[in-house]
Amino acid sequence: MVRTAAPVEHDLRALDRLQLNVTRRLDGLLHGDYLGLLPGPGSEPGEAREYRAGDDVRRMDWPVTARTTVPHVRTTIADRELETWLAVDLSPSLDFGTVGMLKRELAEGAVAAFAYLAGRGGNRIGAVVTEGGPAKAIPPRPGRGGARSLLRTVTTLPRGEGAGNLAELIDKTRRHARRRGLAIVISDFLEDEEHPSDWPRELRRLAVRQQTLCVEVLDPAELALPDVGVLDLMDPETGATVEVQTGNARFRARYAEAAAEQRRRIAEGIRSGGAAHLRLSTGSDWLRDIAAFIAQRRHLAAYR
Repeated sequence: MVRTAAPVEHDLRALDRLQLNVTRRLDGLLHGDYLGLLPGPGSEPGEAREYRAGDDVRRMDWPVTARTTVPHVRTTIADRELETWLAVDLSPSLDFGTVGMLKRELAEGAVAAFAYLAGRGGNRIGAVVTEGGPAKAIPPRPGRGGARSLLRTVTTLPRGEGAGNLAELIDKTRRHARRRGLAIVISDFLEDEEHPSDWPRELRRLAVRQQTLCVEVLDPAELALPDVGVLDLMDPETGATVEVQTGNARFRARYAEAAAEQRRRIAEGIRSGGAAHLRLSTGSDWLRDIAAFIAQRRHLAAYR
C-alpha cells in the first residue's frame, strides 16, 4: 500500500522513543572506537617524541627517525570542538512510502542517528533544513543535548510548499560550515527534471573543506513497481496525478530501467562531488546499514 503523509505535529514522546531506539541499536551494533563518526584522535600534527611500546606504528615519524637513528612517532593535537553540519532535505517528495514507513520518517531517523554519533565527546552539531521552502539554519550545539534539541527542531519545522532546491540547501550549509569538520547531506536527490539544480557543483564546493557524506533515502517502489493493478499516483510537490497500469510487464520493465538510470545519475553526481555515498531504504534495516557503512569506512581509513 502506498502511504503519504499529512502535515501533523510530531509527538515528542515518539521522538524520544526514536532517539532511544537509535542509541540502543547503534551502541549494540558499533563497539569501542567505532562509536565515533570522525576517525582518529586528532587532526592537527603535533610534536615528535621517542617511540614507546604500544604506540601506533602508523604514526612513525620516519624523517626524524632517520635523522636521529632512534624511532620517533608524531603526536596529534585533538580537535576538541569538531563541528558536524547536517543538510536535511524534507521536501514533499519524501512524503511517500510503501513498506511500513515514509521516506520522511527514514530521513528523520538518519538525522537522529548521525546527530547522536557526531555529538559524542561534546562535538557540536548544526543543521540546515528545507521543508520545501527556503532553507532554515539551526545553529550548532554541543553533545547529546544538542543532538536532542536539533532532532526536535528539525522534525517540528512548519511544512513548506513546492519543491526544495537541493543546490541552495548545500550552498547554505557550506556558508555556515566555516570550520573544517563533517557535512552530511540527507535527501532523496529527486528534482524536477525540467528545471534541475546544479547540486553536484555545490557538493564539490562543500567537499573542499568538509569531509562530506551523502545519505540517499529511497523506497523500494522507486526502483521497481509491484504488480498491483491500476494505481493513481500524485506528485506531492506539484499535485499532478497520473494513472498507471502496473499489470503491464513491459511498462514495469521500462519503469525499472528508467529508475536505474535515475539512480545512476544520482550516484555519479555524488561521486563527482567528492562525497561518500550511503543509500538507505525504507525496506531495509537502516540502522544496521548505517553501522555497517561506518565500520567499513573506519576500517578502510585505518589501513591507508
